[in-house]
Amino acid sequence: MTTSHQPGDVRPGDVRPGDRSDDDRSAGGGPPPVRPALDAQTWKEIAHLLANLPMSLFGFVYVMTVLFIGASLTLTVIGLPLLALGLAGARLVGRFERERARLLLGVRIDEPSPLPLRRAGGPVARMWLALKDPVAWRTVLYDFIRLPWGILTFAVILPSLFVLWPFLPYLTRGLTNADRAMVRALLSPSDELERRIAELESDRGVVVDTAAADLRRIERDLHDGAQARLVNLAMGLGLAKEKLQEGQADDAVAAMVEEAHGEVKLALQELRDLARGIHPAVLTDRGLDAALSAVASRCTVPVKVTADLASRPAPAIEGIAYFTVSELLQNVSKHSGARSASVDVWRTDDRLLIQVWDDGRGGARLDAGTGMRGLAERLDAVDGVFVVESPAGGPTTVTAELPWRDRG
Repeated sequence: MTTSHQPGDVRPGDVRPGDRSDDDRSAGGGPPPVRPALDAQTWKEIAHLLANLPMSLFGFVYVMTVLFIGASLTLTVIGLPLLALGLAGARLVGRFERERARLLLGVRIDEPSPLPLRRAGGPVARMWLALKDPVAWRTVLYDFIRLPWGILTFAVILPSLFVLWPFLPYLTRGLTNADRAMVRALLSPSDELERRIAELESDRGVVVDTAAADLRRIERDLHDGAQARLVNLAMGLGLAKEKLQEGQADDAVAAMVEEAHGEVKLALQELRDLARGIHPAVLTDRGLDAALSAVASRCTVPVKVTADLASRPAPAIEGIAYFTVSELLQNVSKHSGARSASVDVWRTDDRLLIQVWDDGRGGARLDAGTGMRGLAERLDAVDGVFVVESPAGGPTTVTAELPWRDRG
């Protein structure tokens, strides 16, 4: 049977003229859809290149003014202060350029650390700190060399907007890549130096907090332990003295004296324990090997101590190593459920390495409590390393690394 179709009918598989895709139009010879020749990022880069000229003019004039006036007046009283003030202003110019690069070029650069003027001391020390600021001097160099580059980019991009339209995106990207390289090279903070400064500032805070915590612990131990016993001792001896003055030298007075004698012995023992907690005498007299062996003897599980040290490190490093092992063995006694443990101490080049192992249940983590985290912070404060390997089910291996400093 023959089926007739009217002109307006559409058979299955037919494509209406308005339903063709962009690829079908191109294949069939039709014009492609209208699309923007430049995307938003390219327009941002063009704006950055056109703004290079006014910004480079401003930066060049500022730098030449600061350097000329400051250098010409260095023989006077106000010369160096003006130069220091100008360098502080150069920091602000660099901050503005980093922000412009972030907004228009997508270059994200960390801000340099501010100058520690409050800790520098007097006005002369602050001025000297500003005069030798490497961030400000790199910004001065950046503004000094940017004037020819700003003129070049403006002279190339502005005519290209009209005569080199098809090649404008490629030309823009090439010029802005050079801009990105200059910004990263001259306006970035010194990565290693800035990282080290940040670490030292953080470590200093940790050391201060640790010292304050130790002082509070000592004060609390003295107040709650030895001081309380000495107060009871004074009261008991006072009562015994009154009875003796009244002629009552009986068994009650003898009991008071005996109790006071016991309090004295307990107070002395607590003071010795407290002094050993501050810095053990065996560590001072005989070194790390003997001190660690004494700590291991107090552990509830058998501990094998191996110390391969030809000489003794500096007292501060020796003390940190001692308290690190002492805390770790205390954790072994309390939490590990281990049957055996070992402590190995040795020196490799300029590092002191400590490894504490136990065959307990494992599961130890730095974020599980304040003990492990406190040890890590204490080692980090002296440029050390603290690594915990403790899978569930054990065993646990804790490795500590300290810088070696010879005993002065």
